[in-house]
Amino acid sequence: MELESDDVLALDNQICFALYAANRAVTARYRPLLDELGLTYPQYLAMLVLWEREQAGLTTRVSDLGQRLRLDSGTLTPLLKRLSERGLLTRERQSQDERVVTVALTESGRRLRERAQEVPEQLLCGLEIEPERLVALRQELKDMIRILEGAAASSD
Repeated sequence: MELESDDVLALDNQICFALYAANRAVTARYRPLLDELGLTYPQYLAMLVLWEREQAGLTTRVSDLGQRLRLDSGTLTPLLKRLSERGLLTRERQSQDERVVTVALTESGRRLRERAQEVPEQLLCGLEIEPERLVALRQELKDMIRILEGAAASSD
């Protein structure tokens, strides 16, 4: 569908606004569920990565976590500090290279995973969206991210 030149700057025609509004709506839907866990949405995402990596038997460097979450160290460091203060993880500088910091779950962080198991199902409860549609949407978004990040990398 081609837009008329007068419509090209209309807010509702912007993919960026649709993504922004969807992100805000999803985050708002998560908020009460994550409040019960004592986590913010970004903290929840970090914990998801840590649970995933621990299940796979992998050590997690802060740089790995930042890359996976697409966050810079200025954003990630305070987030991890708060999770550490809550006793959910530990941060440790490597003696061989002090620039490298590893992150590990504590027992409390591992136990929180059990409580978090219910979050995805609770999030979808009451929504009239078929799971297949959500899976297709997730794949479309992953494809879009890959294309956009590829375009950004090739323009550097």
